[in-house]
Amino acid sequence: MSSKMEISKICECCGKTFIAQKTTTRYCSHKCNSKAYKQGKRQFKMVGINYSTMKEIERLSDEYEKIKDKEFLSVKEASFLLSIGRTTAYRYLQEGKLKAIQTKGKTFIRRSDIDAMFNDTEEYQPKAKPTKEPKPLTELYTVAEIKGRFNIKESWLYKIARENNIPKTLIRGKSYFSKEHIDKYFEKKGFNESQDIKEWYSVEDIQEKYHLSTAAIYSFVSEQNIPRKKEGRKVLYSKKDFDIAKGYEQSQEAEYYTTEEAMKKYNLTRDALYHYVKYHNIPKIKEGRYVKISKPDLDKLFNPQIIL
Repeated sequence: MSSKMEISKICECCGKTFIAQKTTTRYCSHKCNSKAYKQGKRQFKMVGINYSTMKEIERLSDEYEKIKDKEFLSVKEASFLLSIGRTTAYRYLQEGKLKAIQTKGKTFIRRSDIDAMFNDTEEYQPKAKPTKEPKPLTELYTVAEIKGRFNIKESWLYKIARENNIPKTLIRGKSYFSKEHIDKYFEKKGFNESQDIKEWYSVEDIQEKYHLSTAAIYSFVSEQNIPRKKEGRKVLYSKKDFDIAKGYEQSQEAEYYTTEEAMKKYNLTRDALYHYVKYHNIPKIKEGRYVKISKPDLDKLFNPQIIL
């Protein structure tokens, strides 16, 4: 036959009286058990921290006892006394802030010279932080000027101004935007207002001609920095620049190295060559499976004296 014990005990965590089934039970619930376990872990960690702190204090005390009556100190001992690193102590010696003597490769600093260093210096005066005043906006665009110049809608203008923190001001109830910030935004995005570009591709035109997916088109025009413009909700890309980047049309007077030619001429590995091309934004085109690199730009990089 099994027997059940009922022992009245006091929980060691919350102090409540409860009925236990075993004589070894210490807590009234799982919650109190977990709480007591975490508290024990915390106390154990604190004991370890306190012990480490005590040992460090003892070490510092022993170090100070060794040097408190010494008139001549080593650089290490002087660093300890000043609570600075040895590198800083050597810098003070080089700058002449501290005096020292050197014999047989050993450097000694007199305690009196350390005290004199503080007597000779001026009292520390904290520098006031310079207040940076916002730069006044001098050149501004009206909403109509931006819409006409970059061919965008007014709602889209306010959207990009809000998302990119473009400075805006109100003059007699009309909104004006910072010319510098607007120009930088559209230059970064590759939008082109130049009238030299006469022919443009839409996304549908590119898909039909080159059989590319929409994602592939966006990735390619971003990598090649193809000039673009916006007409309503449509984005158009420069036909000539897109064809040149795809290798179907050569730019006028363009000269290119093949990868092998560039590697051989400048004694580079393929990885090193591609690193220079990417890091210095050297123009390149692709003809089939082969990459060609702009000859004038690569020559100018490795021979700066060449004037193109």
